[in-house]
Amino acid sequence: MRIPCLSCLLSPPQTDENDVDSGRCDSIMLKGTSKPPSEERGTYGHVQKMRAAMTYAFGRLHGLGDMPWHQSEVPGNSTMLGNPSMSVQVSSYMCALQRRKVQAGEVAISARAISSEILSQLYHFNHLPDNWTIRPYQPGTRRPRDPNHCGQDDRLADWGGARARCLLQAAYTIAFICLLRFDEVLKIQVHDINFMYDATGTTTGMSITLPFRKTHQTGDIKPYFLWAFHQSEAHLCAVRAISEWIIASNITSGYLFHKIASGDRVAEANVPMSSEQFLEMFQNNLLDLNIDPAAYGTHSFRRGGCQYLHIERRWPLRKICEWGGWSQEFTNLTIVKYLISVNDDAMEAREDFFNPNRCPALKCPHCGRSCACG
Repeated sequence: MRIPCLSCLLSPPQTDENDVDSGRCDSIMLKGTSKPPSEERGTYGHVQKMRAAMTYAFGRLHGLGDMPWHQSEVPGNSTMLGNPSMSVQVSSYMCALQRRKVQAGEVAISARAISSEILSQLYHFNHLPDNWTIRPYQPGTRRPRDPNHCGQDDRLADWGGARARCLLQAAYTIAFICLLRFDEVLKIQVHDINFMYDATGTTTGMSITLPFRKTHQTGDIKPYFLWAFHQSEAHLCAVRAISEWIIASNITSGYLFHKIASGDRVAEANVPMSSEQFLEMFQNNLLDLNIDPAAYGTHSFRRGGCQYLHIERRWPLRKICEWGGWSQEFTNLTIVKYLISVNDDAMEAREDFFNPNRCPALKCPHCGRSCACG
C-alpha cells in the first residue's frame, strides 16, 4: 500500500495547486521555509482529529489493525505491516509539531496541578469566621460599580458566602483525593455516599460509588473508601468536608452539589452545579489568596491529587493507577502526563536534591517521619 507523506495527510484537500500550503497546520511549508505569521493555519486539535481519522481509516476500514507501522521480521520480506498512522515517524512529527505550537503560543498547556499547600491556604481562608458563618438571606440591591474598572464590581471579596465556600471545600477534597474528573464530582448523588460510624456514633469514614466513569462505561465501578484524616490534614479530609456540606445545605436526596443561587442560597431544583459556575467560584477563591487563577482549571485537582499521592504519600504507580482508574498495563503511560508538566511549580529546588542540610519535610502525623527521603 502506498502511504502519502505526512504533510499531505495533515493538510486539508486543496483545489488550487498554487495554494498547496494554505490551511496546513504546520508553520513550516513543504519547501522547508517558514510560513508567514499572517497566514492562517490549523490548530493542533485539528491535527489530532485528522490523525485519529487516519488511524481509524487504516485500522478499521483497511483492516490494518492498531499495531505500529513496521517492516516484516521475516527474512527476505520487506513488506510493511501495521497502521501507518501509528508509526514512529508520525509520533515524532506530532511531538515536534506540538512543541512548535506551544512555543508559538498556539497551544494551551495542561492545567497547573493544585498543591496540598494551596488547598491548605484555601481551607484556612474559607474557615475564617467572616467566611464560614452562615447568615440569613437578605434581598440586596445592585452593588456599586467602580468606574475605574470598566464597570466591573469593586467588591470581589463578596463573591461567595459560607455555603458556597463549604461546597467548594467538599468538591476540592473529593476531586483531589479521589482523582476525579469534575463532571464525575458534580454528578455525585446523596445515595452514592454511605457513611461509616464507630460504636459511639461518630463518623469514621465513608464510601463513594460513582454512577458513571469515563473509563468504566460498561459498569464494574469500584467504590472509593475514605477515612477521616488526622487533624493536621483536615484541609484534605473529604469525610469532614462532605459532612459539613450536607449539614450546611440540608440536602438529603438528589444531587449532592446543587447550584448556588443569589444570596448564598442552595437552589431547590435537583439540578447539579455546572462546571462553569464551579470554575468561576474556584478562580474567585484563588484570587482571595492573590493567586493568579489563569493557569488553573477543573483538571488541576486530578493532576494535583496524583502528584500528592506519589510524592507526599509515596504511593507506587500501580496503586495510583488502580485508585484513579488508569490502565495498569503501562503501555502508553498516561499517568506520566499527570505527574510531570512544565506548567507545574517545582516541588524542590535542584540545588537541594542531595543537600544534607535542606529543610525537613512536613512531619507525618502517623509515623512521625519528617525527613525528605523517598
